[in-house]
Amino acid sequence: MEIDVLIETDAWEVLDLEALTEAAVKATLEALDMDAERCALSLLAADDARIAALNADFRGKPTPTNVLSWPAVERAAETPGEMPDLPDLSADGPPVELGDIALAFETCAREAGEGGKTLAHHMTHLIVHGLMHCLGFDHETDADATLMEQLETRILATLGVPDPY
Repeated sequence: MEIDVLIETDAWEVLDLEALTEAAVKATLEALDMDAERCALSLLAADDARIAALNADFRGKPTPTNVLSWPAVERAAETPGEMPDLPDLSADGPPVELGDIALAFETCAREAGEGGKTLAHHMTHLIVHGLMHCLGFDHETDADATLMEQLETRILATLGVPDPY
């Protein structure tokens, strides 16, 4: 497993973000019967200002958000509620690039506090959520949201994280 975690803001030092990311990625891929050792992923841990700039550039929304993701390959299912076209991580060769995830510290910390969640649990959820987007899951329709939320809840339970929904 190749996970590149770039921490741009010292506030992230309150967490072992590398360990949280590794555990979340491993649990997510194992739940989907995928070999975590065959993946590559990048994670940017930034502040709200940086995420607001990225959100403006890529989504036309100049405000911070908790998590952004950029899949390396579009894998969305053609029919709402169906599984996306997951990458084949079983073959030999170099790791398969899944994509990039970016997190905004202030927004995430505020949400955790408002939701009565620990920051570690909230961040674990958002890493799983971002990775699921990189794998082609989304929540654009009710059927897609149901599939994604059920999988996330199951994955998070294996990590001791309560149902975020």
